Amino acid sequence: MVKTLESFDFSFQPSIDKKRIKDLATCCFIANDENVIFLGPPGVEKTHLVVALGVKAVIEGYRPYFTQALPSIAKLTRAYAENRIKDRLKFYRQPKLLIVDEIGYIPIDRHGAHLFFQLVSRRYEKGAMILTSNRSFSQWNEIFGNPVIATAILDRLRYHSIAINIKGNSYRLKEKVKDGLVKKRHNS
Repeated sequence: MVKTLESFDFSFQPSIDKKRIKDLATCCFIANDENVIFLGPPGVEKTHLVVALGVKAVIEGYRPYFTQALPSIAKLTRAYAENRIKDRLKFYRQPKLLIVDEIGYIPIDRHGAHLFFQLVSRRYEKGAMILTSNRSFSQWNEIFGNPVIATAILDRLRYHSIAINIKGNSYRLKEKVKDGLVKKRHNS
């Protein structure tokens, strides 16, 4: 089933401003080469929202490209080893909207961090990005293993961006909580 905004349960995640998401669905951020960054713990439906925004982008005539952080960095690393890095960076530069899911679930080595920085730099003010992360911005130096690289990446991503911090419980666990199989997690 394709994830859409119409199928998103806003009542389950009250920390999300529905009006803001509907504004994003107009795709003006894509036309303006702005970034959208969704932050929040696992299971709060970040991926659902970015896929739904990707669907809206297609409806508006854009060609988005969806990838996860680690596979994209693995492809960049392989391209670098095969002396094809310029071609791979050009590939990631082409879509008007690049969606990178799951930044921060696994730390990125120093070389991968440098390559991801190159990707972000190539797209800077030339194409919109949507990113998801389970880590706050203050923790990105842990993800990229170097505060200088993390700061440089964040500096470019956040310059023209909208950050949406989702605070809530896991949507995937809601049925287990309802059935008493898992205790409800309370967020502060």
